[in-house]
Amino acid sequence: MAPLAPAPLPFSLDPGDTISIVAPSSAVREHKRLKQGLAALTAAGLNPDWRPKKLRAQGYLAGSDWERATMLNRAMRDPASKAIMATRGGYGAMRILDRLDYPAARGQPKLLIGFSDITALHLALYRHAGAKGISGPLVTDFAKAGPRAQARFLALVRGEVPPPLDVPGAMRTGLAEGPLLAGNLAVLVRLVGTPFLPALEGAILVVEEVHEAPYRIDALFAQLRLAGLLQRLGGLVLGAFTGWEPRNRPPTRTPADIFADYFGDAPYPVATGLHYGHFPSRLPLGIGARVRLEVTTKRGTLTMLEPICE
Repeated sequence: MAPLAPAPLPFSLDPGDTISIVAPSSAVREHKRLKQGLAALTAAGLNPDWRPKKLRAQGYLAGSDWERATMLNRAMRDPASKAIMATRGGYGAMRILDRLDYPAARGQPKLLIGFSDITALHLALYRHAGAKGISGPLVTDFAKAGPRAQARFLALVRGEVPPPLDVPGAMRTGLAEGPLLAGNLAVLVRLVGTPFLPALEGAILVVEEVHEAPYRIDALFAQLRLAGLLQRLGGLVLGAFTGWEPRNRPPTRTPADIFADYFGDAPYPVATGLHYGHFPSRLPLGIGARVRLEVTTKRGTLTMLEPICE
């Protein structure tokens, strides 16, 4: 697929602007957390628009593929909405990638905000519409995100360039600039071989993972390497890999061992330990923004070079 021409930037959010709340993945189970998140968005000066009656949960899915895709497409086409935010992750977003209105996403650009399973939407919309987004809060965890994460989120949606992020670990030194792509490692790998994974050549990639055993983390990186994708990166930041410890016996290897195998001699800068993962206080990242990754012998710095909305 030929690279897209630069897409117009989404509009920034002003006080009182509407955010369409969508459920493209799993159904919300903890409705108290959803209400708290909606209230926190309102307290931040935004107007969350949530219409749950349009969905009929089907097991682990928030609704049928048609219902979930229709809800997201309607939000992308809605002139009254300035941004789109997912209720939660889980699973199901990749089931609707071939049902999305990519011309509308490009013609009426809006920030898509979400995390975990929403990685599939971020990557597909970036590839087919050049769409910018925020990998960070979900509605169900926004109230517990903490002041630092919420402040960074609000700076991003207002069209500001937030301060550089400190990355406490260093694996390969160097300096690189490129578009930022970020999200859950397993979701990204599921898109390999499909028409929905954007080109990773020159990108600064940030990945995280949760509840995957070390051998499965190993397999995910092996698939990316064998597909020729790891070799093309401009730089890599490893976020939090949590919940990997086995309950009954010690692991034969750790995620740190696996990182050393695949990236110990990488030809690009690699930093580790960014506060980005499956916890509410994760630091939001601007999908598609040009960034600079600088890694010294002791630590890394991830710097946004441009806003993601205007």
